[in-house]
Amino acid sequence: MRQLLETDQKALEINLDPSIYGTFAEIGAGQEVARYFFQVGAAAGTIAKTMSAYDKTYSDKIYGEEVSGRYVCEARLYKMLNHEYDLMRSRLTNERPDTRFFVFADTVAAINYTRTIKGNGWLGIRFQLTPGGGTNDLVLHVRMLDNDNQLQQQAIGILGVNLIYGCYRYHDDPEVMLQSLMDGLHGRVKVDMVRLTGPDFEDLDNRLLSLWMVKNKLTDVAMFGPDRQNVHASEFLYKRHVMMVRGSFRPATLVNMDMINASFAQFRNEAETDPRRTFLLTEITLDNLCSTGELDEQDFLDRAELLNTMGQTVVVSDCQQQQKMATYLSDFKVQKLGFVLGVRELLELINTKYYQNLDGRLLAAFGQLFTRNVKFYVYPALQEGSGEIINAQNVPIPEGVKFLYKHLLDNRQIVDVEGFNPDVLHIFSKEVLHMLRAGDEEWESMVPTQVANLIKERYLFGYPVEQKTFEF
Repeated sequence: MRQLLETDQKALEINLDPSIYGTFAEIGAGQEVARYFFQVGAAAGTIAKTMSAYDKTYSDKIYGEEVSGRYVCEARLYKMLNHEYDLMRSRLTNERPDTRFFVFADTVAAINYTRTIKGNGWLGIRFQLTPGGGTNDLVLHVRMLDNDNQLQQQAIGILGVNLIYGCYRYHDDPEVMLQSLMDGLHGRVKVDMVRLTGPDFEDLDNRLLSLWMVKNKLTDVAMFGPDRQNVHASEFLYKRHVMMVRGSFRPATLVNMDMINASFAQFRNEAETDPRRTFLLTEITLDNLCSTGELDEQDFLDRAELLNTMGQTVVVSDCQQQQKMATYLSDFKVQKLGFVLGVRELLELINTKYYQNLDGRLLAAFGQLFTRNVKFYVYPALQEGSGEIINAQNVPIPEGVKFLYKHLLDNRQIVDVEGFNPDVLHIFSKEVLHMLRAGDEEWESMVPTQVANLIKERYLFGYPVEQKTFEF
């Protein structure tokens, strides 16, 4: 079991390791991380240089200008790491051949006096695990939750120490490394993006970092792109029109793809939507990943691989309620947010809101979810037995909420997905998975050809089924 150390203990242990030596470059909240290493003593054994190019003109002269005009961003962090590590290597490689070099950098905006900035930042480290070896990068994004500037600065200092200590002490177990980031910080920060790359981590699938962040409650939401690398919403969703499709994708079937394609086409073509600023996200919830019992990491990677291969950006979340996701995305000033869900999921959502708020809070409960810029796109289903198509117009809504539901329909905050393919409504992922594992080749006709080929090539979801042999 991992021993929990105080922040000062971690900093001192690093200071007393003669093989670890590096630079601290911090912008924004101050030199909070370097301060810990100075305060505990023996800092001369660790610190080559500290700096804080707080003024934007100075910062631009050192690291170059930012096209976006934002200084608390991923691009700025990488420029800082690149510049400072190049200096370190050119000046000290020959003088310290037995040293494992690092550069720690952060660019942070702490909460301001008027509370218009909530507090967030980018932290990263470029580090060697062996003298003269290749360099690795660990980069993360943090959201600060303390409602006080000094407390947020303190939290950044603790997080930075945890990050440096974790890279050198827990690098052989990346999930433990992630867990250690929260030492002394639970309830004070959310770490919602971590990317770990380099020659010492070539065998690590970064998508697992997203899963572990949500599983270990570092964050409620994590994302990775079609290139299988973790990304942060602030870097590509700011002021965009966003549509989110939630599903099990186990595996992704023809009905999943029809739901995605039909709803997104409708979303892009609406009058109030700028199609050039739209973005599609596919979401898998932790609740869904654990629906069969314990969390199966390979099962998660199989689903992720199919979606990434089809060009999808994937969200893994602990947001069983869409309201929680809407709140998360509101920080990035998303202009319009569309949720796509099946008609059965819509009925479950309405029923839950209704029966949990019979004490008079019904309007407030629905008002929190159906805000001005949120719309629900409802994909139809076949009624068992009759084969009738059930949609948002004829779904059996509880009598006590019909007046409110009609209001949402009339105001087009709930709409039916148009242009869907009725010929695929009979397909269910659970049945496809059962056929796949049972050796029934009919499953191939129920998924996109690209999906079928990938499942067979990579042996995803337990394909092919091992045939049992019996001896008599």
